[in-house]
Amino acid sequence: MNGTIARALLATTIMAGVSTPAMAQEKVLRATMHADVRSLDPVWTTQTIATIHGNMIYDQLFNLDTNLEPQPQMVDKWTVSEDRKTYVFTLRDGLKFHDGTPVTTKDVLPSINRWAARRNAGKILLGFTDSITAKDDKTFEWKLKEPFGLVIDTLAQIGAVFIMREKEATVDPMQQITEAIGSGPFMLKRDEWVPGSKTVYTKFKDYVPRKEPSSAHAGGKVAKVDRVEFVWLPDPQTAQAALVAGEIDYLENPQPDFLPILEGTPGVKLITHPAQGTMGIIQLNHLHPPFNNVKARQAMLNIVHMPDYLNTISPDKKLQTLCYSYFGCSVPMETDAGAEVYKAQPDYKKAAELFKEAGYKGEPITILHATDHAYINPASLVLVQQMRKAGLNLDVQAMDWGTVVSRRTKKELPAQGGWNIFITGTTVLGSSSPISHVSLGMGCEKAWFGWPCDSKMEELRQAWSLAPEVADRKKLAVDISKRAYETVPYISFAQWVNPVAYREDKITGVIPVPSVPAMWNIVKK
Repeated sequence: MNGTIARALLATTIMAGVSTPAMAQEKVLRATMHADVRSLDPVWTTQTIATIHGNMIYDQLFNLDTNLEPQPQMVDKWTVSEDRKTYVFTLRDGLKFHDGTPVTTKDVLPSINRWAARRNAGKILLGFTDSITAKDDKTFEWKLKEPFGLVIDTLAQIGAVFIMREKEATVDPMQQITEAIGSGPFMLKRDEWVPGSKTVYTKFKDYVPRKEPSSAHAGGKVAKVDRVEFVWLPDPQTAQAALVAGEIDYLENPQPDFLPILEGTPGVKLITHPAQGTMGIIQLNHLHPPFNNVKARQAMLNIVHMPDYLNTISPDKKLQTLCYSYFGCSVPMETDAGAEVYKAQPDYKKAAELFKEAGYKGEPITILHATDHAYINPASLVLVQQMRKAGLNLDVQAMDWGTVVSRRTKKELPAQGGWNIFITGTTVLGSSSPISHVSLGMGCEKAWFGWPCDSKMEELRQAWSLAPEVADRKKLAVDISKRAYETVPYISFAQWVNPVAYREDKITGVIPVPSVPAMWNIVKK
């Protein structure tokens, strides 16, 4: 991009809106995330950017600290019965929505139900649930049909149960909410939200943080700036230039090629969390040919060559991991059981044979290619190249990520607006458990986009959730891995770490987090 044009675009984007003398006195944190905020509903979509938005304005019952240990957040105290089947939770004092109304169990219960309708972990937890009832405005009782040892762990997942007002929480979970009024440390400035340009949040002055020190997504969430602006800069080079020039303070997802420049820039600091990491996902549509046939899905294991993706997306060897575990690497459940074919060199001849056995006769395979996404764009280019080496007929449709997110929900035939393949990603942390790993679920119509269907996989996942000891879970993880490589719900193509970059000469208090970034605790100098 021409430098003059880039600077003009940057200035227009950052300064969009009318500044006032009052705004000039505000402490404003400007950040550029990996994607633009297009949806205000972090339950309706699994987009990471929607989860980031959700963490800004909503609070959760529990969350994870920097050691990945569950900690109470909106909950003050809780008890568990001797038979481990009844939990009683009491909300802490001072919880209030941005419209001034108190947070009560009338909001909490439907929020739990709406979340559970959209997330595999929630569906499993509710499968063990007998009832969830309010005892009063601050206390609710959760009764299980049988003991389930992962209740708190499930509720503490980052981006899990965002507590909404009853009004939004009772909206059909298959429909997006249009209002964004939470009870978290920041409020959305809806009148300044310009999709494709900027999303603005202001400090919620009535938010009462916990008394504990901030620790990742747990502890006291203290908003120390008056205003946070998510400035959308789709061109990575422009985003990097903005950080170097001090036009933005925080860059969530710097391009790996630019890291040496950022490391050598005075005032710029790069940080990571030990558990931080991303896993790339090639999602296959199980509803339509050719991937409704397991042989076609197995054929992809002979085509996809992981090192090609890693060396394209994250060429710095220190940041990449050659990982064939469906649960991610460097996590308790890590196993590559069943991955022999995938770990071998590509075998395009074998892939062609399997596609033929699946009934494939050269029909177009529709790939949704997000051209504006930092790692999905290059990963898609690698995938297209590899699939063409196998002689496959590809219909590559270029579009922005927002359009992919909308299109992937469609179950129609690819020729009628549906799809066969799209690329996405998830956090290693979110993939580390069989019940939280969205893409691993194979619950047919209840599964994630692609709608994989396998009763044996679902039985194994349920058995894992009931296993009393970690050793038992690890054994079941091996069985789950073998079944995944046999049925191929999706293909994981890479694992890598991408540091966060920020101007340490302009802001302090940035918290190393294992997944989505936290804007609380940051001080603008």
